Amino acid sequence: MFIVSLIAAPGRSHVEESLLEGLEKAWDGSGRRWLEPQMAGEFRITRLPDDAEQVWSDLQVIGIDLVLQPEAGRRKSILLADMDSTMIEQECIDELADMAGVGPRVAAITARAMNGELNFHEALVERVGLLAGLRESVIAEVLATRITMAPGGRELVATMRANGGYAALVSGGFTAFTGPVARILGFDEHRANNLLADDGVLTGHVALPVLGREAKVQALREIAAARGVTPEQVIAVGDGANDLDMLHLAGTGVALHAKPAVAAQARIRINHGDLTALLYLQGYARAEFVTG
Repeated sequence: MFIVSLIAAPGRSHVEESLLEGLEKAWDGSGRRWLEPQMAGEFRITRLPDDAEQVWSDLQVIGIDLVLQPEAGRRKSILLADMDSTMIEQECIDELADMAGVGPRVAAITARAMNGELNFHEALVERVGLLAGLRESVIAEVLATRITMAPGGRELVATMRANGGYAALVSGGFTAFTGPVARILGFDEHRANNLLADDGVLTGHVALPVLGREAKVQALREIAAARGVTPEQVIAVGDGANDLDMLHLAGTGVALHAKPAVAAQARIRINHGDLTALLYLQGYARAEFVTG
């Protein structure tokens, strides 16, 4: 059995009853139900339809995400999440670079790296090098004035943890940011790179080894093993090329508002919904959400 989920963009679109019912009939589905009226609905099907990709494209035009996935085991026990442009709405290194006066140059490198056009390790080392001489205290200033949490993140983490789940923030960014963000959102642990500083000034170097694409996969395997489960019990979310291997290994890998080249390679794409979409995908109704 498979589950078909329709998820709208909060405040920007909605799922009509006639749309959910009509698609259920067209695909010989059953068990139609609302997880939240006009925002998220689902039904079961016994086989994958031939026109799923065309329907997905049509629904994208009106701001609705369509996801088809196996029903069995869809509620996961571990959340593994990227941070930049996923759990927060910014790229931390771009914000630091802006404060250092090299914003456009670093942002251009970031965009290419996240789209898979550049080697992540090399791109990170190059960008960090451009931060040399920046006061370390600027990190706290950026956190306080420029970083905002992505919609739905608190509910996602709190609801999974309230149901016995474990939440890990795994970022190619920096521990100076993942630490505070993990505390704000309620993550159980965080992993990221360490920016090096000397006498309160960034040296332009990052501690080795760099946590990148391969390290995210390693983190997924280690965290799952420590919890006594397989990667199949993980739901992972990210937006960049360095997240792809992690998304492919996880039982449910979600490309959230991802770069085009990343979304094209992901099994599950959420382009309109917020982070609560990951709860709907697991079958949680809005009434079950826990506010962090």
